[in-house]
Amino acid sequence: MNEPRPLIGIGTVVLRSSAGGLDVLLVQRGRAPRVGEWSIPGGKQEWGETVRTAAAREVLEETGIEVEILGLIDVVDSLTSLPGTADLSHHYTLIDFAARPVGGVLQAGDDAVDARWVPLSQLADYHLWDETIRIIHQAERFLA
Repeated sequence: MNEPRPLIGIGTVVLRSSAGGLDVLLVQRGRAPRVGEWSIPGGKQEWGETVRTAAAREVLEETGIEVEILGLIDVVDSLTSLPGTADLSHHYTLIDFAARPVGGVLQAGDDAVDARWVPLSQLADYHLWDETIRIIHQAERFLA
């Protein structure tokens, strides 16, 4: 019998300078887990794909933005339980990268229903997962 194993997910914090400081690229998720919630672009790594290639691909597919990967931010576990139980429904090992935009046109695609540049000062308006906020702020060091 096969034991369940975590899935590898890749997330990318894309930051750009703006008149008001820094903006981060966010997507509104169109699929489970966390459907309807806002997050950084990301998804599953494909067989034979490097993590950096996956990071850039997911940003392009979900937002239309081409990026340069700047470096690894952190690795985070996302554990989601079935409602009212302690039974896991999802376990992702999330590998998060920092990036900067280098081209493309912003447009939601793939499994994102919306994509937008959000000033860091407005992150609270998007009700992000605490770990996502932490990762976004850690990405700022790559632009220093």
